[in-house]
Amino acid sequence: MASFNRVILVGNLTRDIEVRYVSNGGMAVTELGLAVNDRRKNQSGEWVDETTFVDVTLWGRTAEIASEYLSKGSSVLIEGRLKLDTWETDGQKRSKLRVVGEKMQMLGGREGGSGGGGNRGGSRPPQRQSQPQGGGGYNQGGSSDYDSYDDGSFGGRGSQGAADDDIPF
Repeated sequence: MASFNRVILVGNLTRDIEVRYVSNGGMAVTELGLAVNDRRKNQSGEWVDETTFVDVTLWGRTAEIASEYLSKGSSVLIEGRLKLDTWETDGQKRSKLRVVGEKMQMLGGREGGSGGGGNRGGSRPPQRQSQPQGGGGYNQGGSSDYDSYDDGSFGGRGSQGAADDDIPF
């Protein structure tokens, strides 16, 4: 019988992230708390907010990026798998279900503390390049309510090679 172990969660960090390095190999690891909110109607028809707290473990470069750019309250999407840890304490068997994060996506903006660790990493906001003469990557048809930008990485109209990207993921 086939099995499938995949979890996708969107929530807010419950505490600041502390990265540590394992002794064999020096790989980065961090354990973060994620609060996932769910809103539903109860039996009497009233809306009730339910929060689930999930422990997530991130490894390697993902752990380092999370500790550099995220802080308590940051919104984040985590994709990973469930893992059951079991151990024994004072003769009593214990277990805990956690998520091993394989992919992470930072959500929200950098302003106001709700979307990132501020400017701790020395990152700068994305800069919009001006439109070159005779074409370029901006939508010039005028039919769109927003500007779409072709950075050239897909070889489409206005492509000028891959864009410089200083974001570490």
